[in-house]
Amino acid sequence: MTELRIADTDPARLAVDAVVIGVYQSEDETGPRLVLAEGSGSIAAVFDGQDADLPRTLHRLGATGEAGQVTKLASFGVVSAPVIAAVGLGKASGSGPAAAAAAAVAPATVLRRASASAIRALAGSPSVALALPLAAEGALRAVAEGGLLGAYRFAGYRSRPVPGQRDPVGAVTVCVPATPPADSAAEAARASAVIAAVTRARDWVNTAPNELRPPQFADAVATVARAADLDVEILDEEALATGGFGGILAVGRGSAQPPRLVRVSYRPEQAPTATVALVGKGVTFDSGGLSIKPAMGMWEMKADMAGAAAIAATMLAVAELRPPVAVTAYLPMAENMPSGTAYRPGDVVRMRSGKQVEVLNTDAEGRLLLADAIALACESSPDYLIETSTLTGGQIVALGKRVAGVMGTPELCERVRLAGERAGEPAWPMPMPEDVRSSMDSDVADISQVSAGMDRSGSMLQGGTFLAAFVAEGVSWAHVDVAGPAYHTGEATGDWSKGGTGAPVRTILDLIEHLDAEPAAPAPEAGA
Repeated sequence: MTELRIADTDPARLAVDAVVIGVYQSEDETGPRLVLAEGSGSIAAVFDGQDADLPRTLHRLGATGEAGQVTKLASFGVVSAPVIAAVGLGKASGSGPAAAAAAAVAPATVLRRASASAIRALAGSPSVALALPLAAEGALRAVAEGGLLGAYRFAGYRSRPVPGQRDPVGAVTVCVPATPPADSAAEAARASAVIAAVTRARDWVNTAPNELRPPQFADAVATVARAADLDVEILDEEALATGGFGGILAVGRGSAQPPRLVRVSYRPEQAPTATVALVGKGVTFDSGGLSIKPAMGMWEMKADMAGAAAIAATMLAVAELRPPVAVTAYLPMAENMPSGTAYRPGDVVRMRSGKQVEVLNTDAEGRLLLADAIALACESSPDYLIETSTLTGGQIVALGKRVAGVMGTPELCERVRLAGERAGEPAWPMPMPEDVRSSMDSDVADISQVSAGMDRSGSMLQGGTFLAAFVAEGVSWAHVDVAGPAYHTGEATGDWSKGGTGAPVRTILDLIEHLDAEPAAPAPEAGA
């Protein structure tokens, strides 16, 4: 992974291959203007001796200040770095350039995406310095994380390099004031640990599905977890049968590769202040089973294990960050395939909890895995249970590809929303109406796996409502649907790479770190 450094050296004198500054959009009576962001002063001062000249030059090169836009120019030796790159930070407040410069404070999310865009645009540069504004709350963390995220690239399977493709930036230096914040080193260490986890999750999601079937995925997680001194237990198909994990076994029955359930545990050295259970969906490939998906786009279903990848990666960061809470992850893994042994619409499955579930659609398989894992997690009576999964296309319909849907205990859902806001992974609480639950009543079992009339309306809510039936009374829980945010089909943009994004690793880690904060007041029910 790219090396991260912190420096209080004047960015104009840093021995790097490129230095990045920020610019805002502004406007005065003459029209659109660029305003240099905090952190760029020394660059502007030595570039031509007049602060106004660098913005004018950038403007002539096409810079607009639009968030994430990167404009490069040669320094011609006036600063140590041979290249200066200006990245847009969006609109500045204030009525004129001077007022705008004084009032502008780029939010952490904008800084994270901007620094990632700049580092990506500077591929081929061995070392880059980020001289961006750090006044906003969480700015240093955001700039550091963005720099590392922008340098991500999946190694892939090509036998020869892509023509014209340059190597990712090898080292990122975040410029801090001459008197840096006391926590600069800690923030850099945290950013490195968190983005290493995000990178691991991205790599797993991007791996070809023939190379990461359930037993292989389980072994891969176990190997890195044990190397991080975490406790690991793998339940194979025999142990799953003995343990009554009917949902996991049903989904995995159609594949030649049997299912697994991996349990990974961390305990702090002192008595834990809280206990947290994490659950992640690990469908290593989802063909839809006998309710088979259309061929177009089915290749993206290798990403249906993104929830398990995120949770497993989160545990690696937990092992390094060592929060004062005990955390146990439960990762059910299966491959949903059609065959003569596959489970069928109309089957009734006995779950770990003892509930009987009528199967109506074999393409709604994830909730069966998760229900078994949730039931197991609840047997330890955790204080909090957070589950994440690429569960429903309904999440994308309702909230788009960037915003995760959250359901569960209102107070914990609001904590997830706030954590996502801080981490740059937006999420929004959704309701679980009684009419959705009643639509899943079954004539032959305790509950149907989807709406009994196969009604797709509120399909995201159906998924959360189904899972709620397997959460033990008294457990504070949240289901985070990342069907859209976990996998990006377009070209890399901001802090998102193409393919796996690593969502919601950053959110869950932030949530764990803030569990000792005052409980959040639940937000009004959106979408009700």
